[in-house]
Amino acid sequence: MIRQRLARFVVRRAGYRMVGEVPESGILVGAPHTSNWDFITMLLVMWHDGAHPRVLVKKQLFRGPLGWVLRRLGGVPLDRDNAGGVVDELVREAGSGEPFRLIIAAEGTRTKGDYWKSGFLRISRDTGLPITLAFFDPPTKTMGFGPTFHPSDDVKSDMDLVRAFFADKRGIKPENATEPRLRDEPGSVA
Repeated sequence: MIRQRLARFVVRRAGYRMVGEVPESGILVGAPHTSNWDFITMLLVMWHDGAHPRVLVKKQLFRGPLGWVLRRLGGVPLDRDNAGGVVDELVREAGSGEPFRLIIAAEGTRTKGDYWKSGFLRISRDTGLPITLAFFDPPTKTMGFGPTFHPSDDVKSDMDLVRAFFADKRGIKPENATEPRLRDEPGSVA
């Protein structure tokens, strides 16, 4: 309740408008991921409607007191070199029957990259949970949720939906955004 009140106050004071509804359960792809502030903004988006998400965060940030804070905020340490163990644990947690919301920055970094990581598709398929596209767009002063879908066998079609939704979303530092495409996506030149 306190988190929800705080989020609503901050969103209102900053002059932002919330759109869409927080899903009961699912994999939330937050993009574009261009700044350290993205973690906070995605928490505000979730807390605004009273949701308590899990958030994948690189394990290096879990040292010292920051680690305690990140865990309290729903952070899950991710070892980028050995992500399989964390994914297996999250799949088990998602299967518990309790509401499960996992925020993933598919770009994998705040700097411009060549492609998105495909883990959000894998986790969605492994858990059976839908993917919801989440965003923070400073130029339009909007934040919230877009379409929700279950991944199909047509990766290109799924990614076309993702590209269409994020085409006009800018993030805090638009120059750092990575185009929504996967390394092994059919038709990709990466």
